[in-house]
Amino acid sequence: MAKLVCIGDFEVLAKKVLPQYAYDFYASGAEEEFTLKENCQAYNKLRIRPRILCGISDVDLSLSLYGEKISIPICIAPVGIQAMANPMAEKASAQAAQDTKTCMVVSCMASATIEDIANTAPNGLHWLQMYIFQDREFTKSLIKRAEDSGYKAIVFTVDAIIHGRRWRDLRNQADLVPHLKFGNVEGPNTDDYAVNVKSIIEQAIDWNSFAWLKSVTKLPVLIKGILTAEDAKLAVEHGVNGIIVSNHGGRQLDGVPATIDALPEVVKAVEGKVDVFVDGGIRHGTDVLKALALGARAVFIGRPVVWGLAYQGKQGVSDVLHMLKEELKIAMIVAGCGRLSDIKPSLVVKESFYSHLP
Repeated sequence: MAKLVCIGDFEVLAKKVLPQYAYDFYASGAEEEFTLKENCQAYNKLRIRPRILCGISDVDLSLSLYGEKISIPICIAPVGIQAMANPMAEKASAQAAQDTKTCMVVSCMASATIEDIANTAPNGLHWLQMYIFQDREFTKSLIKRAEDSGYKAIVFTVDAIIHGRRWRDLRNQADLVPHLKFGNVEGPNTDDYAVNVKSIIEQAIDWNSFAWLKSVTKLPVLIKGILTAEDAKLAVEHGVNGIIVSNHGGRQLDGVPATIDALPEVVKAVEGKVDVFVDGGIRHGTDVLKALALGARAVFIGRPVVWGLAYQGKQGVSDVLHMLKEELKIAMIVAGCGRLSDIKPSLVVKESFYSHLP
């Protein structure tokens, strides 16, 4: 087999081993998948302006997140139902994150339980991604279980109160639904996954909902799913501890901007008061560099992790993280950045910067 040299190679191999319904579940976006594609393509519209003669031969990629040190600014985003990719599911991903010394956000819709994931990677840094369920006591119980298991933050997802229309999933529904088995919540009890999601997740959430969630935990609470300056300002006003700029991997509302395009206005709006992160479309170390230059504290990757998991379990996830780490390291050295703090906004410009006439 040819050597894997980029993240795209992992997807090619994953597609070969996954059943069609599983591959489509992980890979698909909403409707025509414009936003899904744009998440990746938007990075190609940015240009790096490298600085030379900076005397750099190695780089420091480490940083601290809410008092916990990680080795790279590349973390694992919440992806549910990973058992369709590999029997070890989130436990394998957590072990890879632990070995890499980075953060993993565990989906509350994970295949494995909150406790099993923590026990499998006892030295890992875990955050729990949460929705507010219609059963508030159940919501509280999940948070309590995470706290008791050593999780260090709660990530409140706000852009999935109703299931996006994913055409590929709709076409595969008969095959897909029987395999949607969750470790922490009740699985589908109808043949329509979207109907089931609607029946358990509270839809009419507002800032009072966020205040309630924040009141039932002492952990830092981040909001995942903000794309505008207006909502970013409101989040800061309501005491959020961090923001993840996200469009749910293009899976919810087709036609919203790519996350890297939305990132600068969110960063500007929070005025440095909270950390801002970004996910969606990151496939290269240069993508990570561009996101950091535009103000992200760190990035989160989802699909690449699943492709590695499907290909070779824990080792596949480790290989994905290592590949992106090495790509980022090389990009930083060539761009003249020895530390993450050296990555400045001036390092990246829109492609139109170079479109002027001489």
